[in-house]
Amino acid sequence: MDVFLQQLINGLSLGGIYALIALGYTMVYGIIELINFAHGDVYTLGTFFSLAVLTLLGVSGELHGWPLVWVSLLTILIAMLLCGLTGVLIERLAYRRLRNAPRLAPLITAIGMSFILENVMQYWKGPSPIPFPQVFPNPSFHAGRVDIAAKQILVILLAIVMMVALQLFIYNTKLGKAMRATAQDRDAAQLMGININTTIALTFLIGSALAGAAGFVSGVYYGSTWFLNGFSAGLKAFTAAVLGGIGNLAGAMLGGFMIGLIEAMTTQFISDQWSNVVVFVVLVLVLIFRPSGLLGESLPNKV
Repeated sequence: MDVFLQQLINGLSLGGIYALIALGYTMVYGIIELINFAHGDVYTLGTFFSLAVLTLLGVSGELHGWPLVWVSLLTILIAMLLCGLTGVLIERLAYRRLRNAPRLAPLITAIGMSFILENVMQYWKGPSPIPFPQVFPNPSFHAGRVDIAAKQILVILLAIVMMVALQLFIYNTKLGKAMRATAQDRDAAQLMGININTTIALTFLIGSALAGAAGFVSGVYYGSTWFLNGFSAGLKAFTAAVLGGIGNLAGAMLGGFMIGLIEAMTTQFISDQWSNVVVFVVLVLVLIFRPSGLLGESLPNKV
C-alpha cells in the first residue's frame, strides 16, 4: 500500500508537467485544428530560457526566503514571456499562410519547426545534458512511509493553478469568448467583428507561455535539461491531450495526470521498459471505445 501511495504521488507530479504542456496542444488544436508538433520543443526552450535567466542573475545554488520567491517568479515570468513570443513568431512565420492549405502542409511544417528549434538549442547549449541550478530547497514530508518532496507539491499545485486561471480566462473575459467563438466557427466569428489573426496569435501566446512554465518546473524537478527533451515529453503531452479529449482544457489536465500515473505505476509494478507500451495501449483502447476522448464531445459530421 505504501508503495502504491508513493507511486501515486510520483505519477501526479510527473503528470502535472505533462498537463501543462498538453494545455498548449489542446488550445491550438481547438482553435485551428493544427497539431503543433513544435510545441514540445517550445517546452524545452522554456527550460533553456530559465537557465539563461538564472545564469544572468548569478544563481548557481539553493535559495531561501525572499530571494527564492522573487528569483523564481522573475525566472518563470520571463521564460513564459519568451516562450509565448516564440509561439507567436512560429504562428506568424510558419502557420498563418497555411491555414487554408491541405492539412498535410501545416503538419509537415510543424515537424520542420520542431527540427529547427532542436538544432537551435543544440547550437546554443551543445549536445550534452546540462545541469539546472537547484534553486528550491527540497525537504520531504513524511506521511507514514510515503515521502512527498517539496518539488512534487510545487508541480501539482502549479498545474492546478494554471488550469483554473486558464479556465477563468477562457470563460470570463472578452478575449476568451473571442477564442471560443473562433474555435466554433471562424467565418462567423470574423463576421461578428472578431480579429481572427489576433485571436489565433493570442492562443499561441498563451499555449506557449504555459509550455515555458512547464519548462522551468521540469528543470527544477529533474535537475537537468537536454535539447531533445521536448520530443518525448511533447509526445506524451499530445497523447494526454488526445486521451482526455483534444480541444477540451479539463480533458488535457485529466489526460496529463492519467499518463503520469500510468507511467509511474507501470515502472514500479511491471518494468520501466514497458511504461511507454502501456501508455499507448491505454490510448488505443480509449480511442477504440470513445474516439472523442474521455471528456471530448462527439460532434456530428459536417455535410
